[in-house]
Amino acid sequence: MIALIVACALFMQTLDSTVLGTALPAIAVAFGESPVTLHLAMTSYLIALAVFMPLSGWVADRWGARDVFRLAIIVFTLASIACGLAPNAEALILARVVQGLGGAMMVPVGRLVLLRSVPKHEYVDALAWVTVPALMGPVLGPTVGGLLTTYASWHWIFWINVPMGLIGLAMTTIFVDDIREDDVPPLDLRGFVLAGIGIAGVMFTLETLGDGLIPAGWTMALGAVGLVSMALYIRHARHIASPVIDLTLLRVHTFRASVAGGAVFRFGIGAIPFLLPLLLQAGFGYSAADAGLVTSAAAAGAIVMKALAGRILRLFGFRSVLIWNGVLSAAFMAACALFTPATPWWTMVLVLLVGGFFRSLQFTGVNAVAFADVEPADFSQATSFSSMMQQLSLSVGIGFGALMLTLSQMWRGSDTLSYTDFPPAFIAVGLLTAVSSLFFVGLHRTAGDELAKRSAPAPAGAMGGMAAQPPREDP
Repeated sequence: MIALIVACALFMQTLDSTVLGTALPAIAVAFGESPVTLHLAMTSYLIALAVFMPLSGWVADRWGARDVFRLAIIVFTLASIACGLAPNAEALILARVVQGLGGAMMVPVGRLVLLRSVPKHEYVDALAWVTVPALMGPVLGPTVGGLLTTYASWHWIFWINVPMGLIGLAMTTIFVDDIREDDVPPLDLRGFVLAGIGIAGVMFTLETLGDGLIPAGWTMALGAVGLVSMALYIRHARHIASPVIDLTLLRVHTFRASVAGGAVFRFGIGAIPFLLPLLLQAGFGYSAADAGLVTSAAAAGAIVMKALAGRILRLFGFRSVLIWNGVLSAAFMAACALFTPATPWWTMVLVLLVGGFFRSLQFTGVNAVAFADVEPADFSQATSFSSMMQQLSLSVGIGFGALMLTLSQMWRGSDTLSYTDFPPAFIAVGLLTAVSSLFFVGLHRTAGDELAKRSAPAPAGAMGGMAAQPPREDP
């Protein structure tokens, strides 16, 4: 039940990351603005997510995970209502920032609730429930946005969150225990400011580079400020006991492999929901609704995998699954390069269905192995860190897909997008995703065995009750 509650929150957050894209033209007409200007409504949400995620672990420890989770749902839901009621672009962008703040607290804290409520040997099965909406949100976002905008109005892409938020709030109150830490260090305010400026600067640069929203010189300057701020944060974090982003967690081999390998893998996860609908609509002439129905096959594959992920990880172990399944996932991403206007729709659905199956398994394994050797006292920091990296890598994936299309157009010497621009992009995404498997080669063959029930289960209780583990840090 707790896994389903967290899954509901995660679905709302991931859906809102992509749902706005198909509705932007309609909103632009309603506000009398250009779609380029309204691109800030998407960017502001993504930046707010990444900036405030590092703060979520400290806030949950300070005021209790359940109370913070409930407050995050309330903020997210109220901000969704405000988005739908926004009278102009400025109000919409401001409401999206607040919505991003709620989402930034909702998802990492939800995962923290799951970590502290589920026995360690049951975590993989519980995480499988949470993984499905993480994959469904980006895939179904364009579909939901297209259908609601076409057959209702653009306001409903935000108001659809209201019933889900109310249900999540009620279920959290009933089923989630109020778990909090007794000894909470002071907030690293200076570190939060440095990290926030760094993350915002780099993300805004990646999101707006090449779209003409602001002059290229200003964009690059902002990116440089972000990189300098990140460097200052790294220096700052080395000289403070409790930094807002604990970089020492990267000494834990399983956590480092999950963060690094998972980031590269999510480049593909982020690019595919951007490339596929665009290929089907701009390249093949599909309507927004039809394109969404085809791409939703990937979500169906993810649902099928939900019941099998734990068994597969128990049978083969984390290391083997993450290496070879990563290669299979990359192959099915690259297979989209073979799509042409003459490709039957059922062939595309089959490829996306099987690809979604393997991506769901990889997503479950990457998310679970991150906490295989993390101490319970570090769960808050680990969930904040990993959630932030997930958001950053998904955003970079969208930018990478767009960059590949731009380079293909430049190669052809054309300003018009053609379906022939997409095969190089899909192949590049597939190759990049395959590289993620290299990060898991160094894992020990027994890594995560307790999570996968391949070793003696931990004593009863939450993940804090652990059996003997391999050394926490690398030599």
